[in-house]
Amino acid sequence: MERAGYVIWLTGLSGSGKTTIAINLEQELHNRGVPFVQRLDGDMVRSGICRDLGFSKEDRDENIRRVGYIAGLLSANGVATLVSFISPYREARDAARECCHNFIEVYVKCDFDTLVKRDVKGLYRQALDGKIPQFTGVSDPYEEPLHPELVVDSAGQTPEESVRCITAYLEEKKLIG
Repeated sequence: MERAGYVIWLTGLSGSGKTTIAINLEQELHNRGVPFVQRLDGDMVRSGICRDLGFSKEDRDENIRRVGYIAGLLSANGVATLVSFISPYREARDAARECCHNFIEVYVKCDFDTLVKRDVKGLYRQALDGKIPQFTGVSDPYEEPLHPELVVDSAGQTPEESVRCITAYLEEKKLIG
């Protein structure tokens, strides 16, 4: 039986574990024989098709619009598409949802103290000191999803536990065997 494509859209603050979960999920899907899996990561896309964009609200929305368009093309063609972006604004995430086949929003929740503790690059400290303007969750807003399909708490779960939650959801929806 041919499987339908889908988009797992991981959203959450910087350092919440979105990319780690996506990498682990990608491996798990390959292990389960999912033939076509594509991961789209914020850093990866910003260095390629979105390198012309900054961090204003308009640029962030355009970044998510482009990613949503690509994810929509991939999912419409049977690809399991794993998107890991902060994607701070609900309206932009909702627009991405409209572009994509089988869109599954996963909120990677993590409390602020844990984010600051695990911040190896010191970005939160710099943002709190006013050295990084427009830093999501400090000087720029992050609008939590109102009705995500899934919430994983990366402060209380390992990445492997989060992946198990996501794969259980995919099994329930009959998107993977």
